Amino acid sequence: MPQQLPTRPCLVIFPAAAALTLLAGCGGLDRIDRRIDKLVFDRSSLLGTDAAPADRDFSTEAVGNTDRGAQLEETPKTSNPDASELFYVQSEAVRLEATSVEQRLTGYYTDALGMPIDAPEGGEASSDEEEQAAGPQFPEGMMVLDLEGVLLQSQQTGREFLDAQEDYILAAIALLRERHLWGPRFFNDTTLSVAGQGDDGAFDSTLRLINELRLTQRLPAGGAVAARWIVDATEQLRSSATEDYRQSSELVLEGDIPLLRGAGSVAREDLIQAERDLVYAAREFEEFRRGFAVSIATQYFNLLQTVASIRNQQSQLINLRQTLERQQARQQAGEIALFELSITESSVLSANNRLQSAFESYIVALDSFKIRLGLDPSVPVALAPLTLSLNDPVATPSEAAQQALLYRLDLQTSRDRVLDARRRVSNARNNILPDLDAFAEVGLPTDPDEDEGGLAFDPDSVRYLAGLRFSLPLDREIERLGLRTSQIALERSLRTFERDRDQVVVDARSRLRSIEVARFQLILAERDVEINERRLEEQEIRADEITPQEFVDTNADLLEARDDRDAARTNLRVAILEYLRDTGQLRIGRDGEILPLPGMGQINEP
Repeated sequence: MPQQLPTRPCLVIFPAAAALTLLAGCGGLDRIDRRIDKLVFDRSSLLGTDAAPADRDFSTEAVGNTDRGAQLEETPKTSNPDASELFYVQSEAVRLEATSVEQRLTGYYTDALGMPIDAPEGGEASSDEEEQAAGPQFPEGMMVLDLEGVLLQSQQTGREFLDAQEDYILAAIALLRERHLWGPRFFNDTTLSVAGQGDDGAFDSTLRLINELRLTQRLPAGGAVAARWIVDATEQLRSSATEDYRQSSELVLEGDIPLLRGAGSVAREDLIQAERDLVYAAREFEEFRRGFAVSIATQYFNLLQTVASIRNQQSQLINLRQTLERQQARQQAGEIALFELSITESSVLSANNRLQSAFESYIVALDSFKIRLGLDPSVPVALAPLTLSLNDPVATPSEAAQQALLYRLDLQTSRDRVLDARRRVSNARNNILPDLDAFAEVGLPTDPDEDEGGLAFDPDSVRYLAGLRFSLPLDREIERLGLRTSQIALERSLRTFERDRDQVVVDARSRLRSIEVARFQLILAERDVEINERRLEEQEIRADEITPQEFVDTNADLLEARDDRDAARTNLRVAILEYLRDTGQLRIGRDGEILPLPGMGQINEP
């Protein structure tokens, strides 16, 4: 009859249980997250910033549709009914007066903005403290955002920003993975097998249980060492032998070290590159934060410019309506002809049309902005008046270019990638060398004469093996092609760096000139506004002598001048921010705020 395995095989099971316990103790995503947070914080600190991504929760398995059946469907359901199944409600607007249509439009705009459209968007913020404090936690209220709030919101919920954060985190994960490969690694393999041999219809079956617990460690100069504990337990399930259970174990220490090909720093290439890549990722993330802040601020400026344009058009429409009332009185008095009155009437209609179009454009742009900030488009948002004040920088084009060459993080990465390419050329040359490896193995078994060795290792039975392994480089064609490829890649990286360097110089000089152009345009636009305002005042004083066409032309010129002035202000603000960004001098705080530089003065004007 087959015998039962005795209690001694616990020696076999123990290593596996110990390994599982060790892995369980070292597991857990919380520990992984802490290591990632520390790593990205350390790398960001090297750049002089603490704006490293942290406190991100990636446990999204329970978010959204968790129906396992829907996930496994090979043909997901599609909603696309036939035309006969749809119902179209025809609007009655074609039979309504223009006034009724305008009222409906006004209702749409009021709902979209969360306030009456006659309330100036972007005007003075309400003094009510509750409205001032409105935010994402009060979705029913009005969210009032100034530039600082917009930048903060973009870093909290902006999808582009979160994507950039995740790129940075993924680079940190890649480094942690590579570091783990270079640390001590534990493995445990348990193999249970049954073997049989037939003899005249009778089978001798053997049950064998082998457990191998091993520890491996890569060496900095190449190669690896390993320590193994192997436990082998065998039992004859059908045997005439008296002792049908055998157990032995052995401790093995082995190593394999390259002396030529694969020896030296080339062995750590993946680790070296992963370490450098995380620095590049830190730079890229910081560059993104700066560029993203400028982009968000520019979009915010443009929205405020649209608000100012709407105000200008509202003011023009008021003036034109007042002019129309005067002209109607003059026409009734016989002072002007009816066709002259129609000029003003047509201008009022055109101005009203442009105003409605401006409202629609602003609402679409505002909704797009809310989407970019990661906000629900249905949440009413008001833009607070701008308080950003940036003084024009004083610098020469050569000074601006020099600052960009020193401070631009992307240019530093481009320069360092040239070093990466040179290192790969050296590694490719090493790959052509012949293989010469030294290897050794020492084993300490239990007494081979004992059926049950247990843990009683026998020093007299020590075995060892040592030697050299040499392989002639008879076929290195692929490696030589790899060397030529890496040399070409080096040439390309050099040209890329030179192009990036030259482009940085051109961008810095261009941004400085753009500030001067924007400032000059603003000065001219402000003078143009003053001229046309005086012109309109004089015409109103001499209203009885001015023709309707002159009134219309003056209002149109004043509107254009005001729009040009507001556009010039926006262009100047954007030009200064772009100058700071492209010269590497823009500094963004952890919450996205624009930090003032020494000598810049106050960021917020009184």
